[in-house]
Amino acid sequence: MSFSFSAIMQTATLTLLALLAGVHHSPLASAQDGAPRQVLRKASPDRENAGVGSRLDGPRSGAILPTSDQVDVARDRLFDELAEEFEHFDRLGNLVRRVSHLVKPSVIHIEAHKTQGSGASAESFDEAGSGVVLDVAGDSWVLTNRHVIKGAASNQIVMRTSDGRRWVPEKILMDPNTDVAVMKLSASIAGIESAERDSIRRGTNSFAKMPPAARLANSDEVQIGDFVIAIGSPFGLSHSVTFGILSAKGRRDLSLGEERIDLQDFFQTDAAINPGNSGGPLLNLRGEVIALNTAIASSSGGSEGIGFAIPINMAARVAEELIVHGRLRRGYLGVTLDPNFAAADLSPASGIYASMKITPDFDSRLGSQEEIKLGGARVKDIRPGSPAEQAHLQRGDIILQFDSINVEDDDHLVALAGMAQPDQRPISMVILRDGKRYRTEVTLTFQP
Repeated sequence: MSFSFSAIMQTATLTLLALLAGVHHSPLASAQDGAPRQVLRKASPDRENAGVGSRLDGPRSGAILPTSDQVDVARDRLFDELAEEFEHFDRLGNLVRRVSHLVKPSVIHIEAHKTQGSGASAESFDEAGSGVVLDVAGDSWVLTNRHVIKGAASNQIVMRTSDGRRWVPEKILMDPNTDVAVMKLSASIAGIESAERDSIRRGTNSFAKMPPAARLANSDEVQIGDFVIAIGSPFGLSHSVTFGILSAKGRRDLSLGEERIDLQDFFQTDAAINPGNSGGPLLNLRGEVIALNTAIASSSGGSEGIGFAIPINMAARVAEELIVHGRLRRGYLGVTLDPNFAAADLSPASGIYASMKITPDFDSRLGSQEEIKLGGARVKDIRPGSPAEQAHLQRGDIILQFDSINVEDDDHLVALAGMAQPDQRPISMVILRDGKRYRTEVTLTFQP
């Protein structure tokens, strides 16, 4: 297929002529003024005065072809109008640029040298990932995913800041239940690579302060459709920035590699996430971390618009538990749940939901009938001496709410109970038993 340059120029000239003649023929103009779209037609070859001095048909038939000066003026006017409209759109782009500039110093590029196998079959490889700096009890820690650094010794992990400084972790703590890990940054020269350590001793390196800690949002307040920004090291390209929206919340029961992650409550985003983004922050437009980028759903190995991130409330809680207690102390309810139960499959005709009516004495804060009846987790068994037994739960009970949160399914309840703070206060629950709703309380303990 070939294109005629002269034809293109003629079309451009006719378009500018239409603007000068006051003929608005664009779809946008038609939508705004409601007038029928006007079509420009070429003059008939046998029309009088046809040729160079041809005029256009239509209501502006007296308009002659514009001069080159008129074309330039019309073109300049179009650029001015475009600049005016772009100014409004550019505010969002400017916000993204400012957030990226502010948060990049808190984002860490991670390189981990790993070895798999032993002896003659041993294989060594490098894996890139990301992390974000947190301030916990006055110390600087890098929050990342466990799978980014698993299998690498501390002296085989290098962390780089956006200004090029290198760090080696002083301490590493990991949790397999959530795929969360933290690495402590040391301000001493023992935590620096040898070349920089020598330059510090010579006084030629101004090893100033630690990287700034990122600001954290309340991820419970994040809404689907919010604009988000991801920063990380896709395919080893450090501190790359991508943009998108939050696509969904509460993604659970995902198969993430060879190991099972027990506590799942992922956000989903269409911001481009690729191998190497793992452990990097997902941000709101205030520059606050809302989640930790963790995984992608992909048939090609690259971004296909489906990425998953751990909400920062969960990730930060796990990080604090690791730092303070050395492990995640999970909440323990003591029930076995039925994975095949789906409340949405139960019809009112079954009798289970037949008497689920809002009564005058029912606390409306527990949710409306519509909110409650389609969720829940069914208890399959009760462990002896467990908090569930002490709360008088029974087999067949359907837990509808846990700590004032509507329970969606068994995986949701596992995550809620596992991340709850044991021994702090009784936790309220709403259960369904024999078609009637009851409210009870349970005091969790630590998982044995």
